[in-house]
Amino acid sequence: MILREVFAQTSRSLRSCGIEYSARDARALCAFAVGIEPDQVTIEANMEVTVLQQEILLPLIRKRCERMPISRIIGNRLFWGRQFEINKYVLDPRGDTETLIALALRQPAKKFLDLGTGTGNIAVTLLCEWPEAHAIATDISPDALKVAKRNAVSHKVIERLDLRERDWFKNISSTFDLIISNPPYIGEDEIEKLEKDVKTFDPLISLSPGKDGLIAHRQIARDAYNYLEVGGRLILEIGSFQGAKLKQILNLSGFKEIETHKDLDGYDRVVSCVRN
Repeated sequence: MILREVFAQTSRSLRSCGIEYSARDARALCAFAVGIEPDQVTIEANMEVTVLQQEILLPLIRKRCERMPISRIIGNRLFWGRQFEINKYVLDPRGDTETLIALALRQPAKKFLDLGTGTGNIAVTLLCEWPEAHAIATDISPDALKVAKRNAVSHKVIERLDLRERDWFKNISSTFDLIISNPPYIGEDEIEKLEKDVKTFDPLISLSPGKDGLIAHRQIARDAYNYLEVGGRLILEIGSFQGAKLKQILNLSGFKEIETHKDLDGYDRVVSCVRN
């Protein structure tokens, strides 16, 4: 069977189980199974697909029909133009978090702290963009830190990244130009309302801090001031209705220039502030 036929068959299978973008997902799965890039599927339409490659493809189709995201099936996510390894231990980086990166890049930092690093996508991306910078990245999960380390090695920034198994600021003694984080911010009563591909496949610890979606933000706001240089920035990702409340919390913690920033869909996504 040639790739064109396999692609058409895969697309039909995905469409029949209710996958909205069946052709796009079929392209990604077929490309992964035969070892090419998705944009080569059309070019290589007449290539012969072996029986072994077809056998590799079948369980991938089943997983997608069970609503496992494509990124989790293939084990990689594109973020800020770079591929990052992901697995069951880490949050799947999403485009919304690129808002965090865009804001951070407005002002270079020589030394920064990434709290709850997960895949390391934030720290690694900033280190790639700032060749002279150094960073500490923390996470409470040793399994997540293993993923972050592999991503840092893959993108050749591991020599400038200090990965530490920590709960937020515990045993951190340095001060920084920038503290940045995408902490969990979904209240536990909101979990059931999430899309199946999120609530089923993202680690709960990465999604929700508990009943109050701003628990982690309160902890960070309480302690971050003492870990920032004068004029240093704190940048935090938020849920779309949490901006006003977090601004109040940061104001009480002594921060200035507190601003809310929207993502590409027009929702509040990031709050930034400065140590006086």
